Amino acid sequence: MVQLLGDELDAHPPGAAVVAPSLVDALLVYMLRAWLSETAGAPGWSGALADPVTARALAAIHSDPARAWTVEQLGAAAGLSRAAFARRFTALVGEPPLTYLTRWRMTTAARLLRDTDKPLAQVATAVGYGSAFAFAKAFRREYATTPGGYRGATLS
Repeated sequence: MVQLLGDELDAHPPGAAVVAPSLVDALLVYMLRAWLSETAGAPGWSGALADPVTARALAAIHSDPARAWTVEQLGAAAGLSRAAFARRFTALVGEPPLTYLTRWRMTTAARLLRDTDKPLAQVATAVGYGSAFAFAKAFRREYATTPGGYRGATLS
C-alpha cells in the first residue's frame, strides 16, 4: 500500500489525484486495524472497542445517554451478569460503567452547550438529568465552571 501510494505521488500518472486520497484512506484503515489488534485487551479505548461485550455497552451508552442506565441494564445489553460486566468494563475502559456514563453525559452536554443554543433545561434532559439544578451541579464538578459560564467562554 505504501509503495503504491509512493508511486502515485512520485509519477503523477493520469488519475493520481483520484487514486492517492483513496490509498491514504485505505492505509489509515490498515494502520488502525493493526493498532487495534496489537492493543486488544489493554485498558483504554482500543481494548474496549475490540471487545464485543464492552463495545455493545459503549454503543448503548452513546446512543441513549439520557436513559437512567444501571449496571445491571448495561450488563444485560452487553450479554453479561451485572458483576461480570462491571469487572470487564472497568478492566477494559479503565473506569466503572456509571463513572464512564457520567463523563460521557458531561462531554455530550459540553458539546450541546458549545454547538447549540438549547436552554439549560433541554441540555439537562438530553443528558439524563431531571433538573437543571442537578445538571448544573454535576457539570460544575466536572468542568469547574457553570454550564452558562462554559457556554459563554466557548462563544468568545
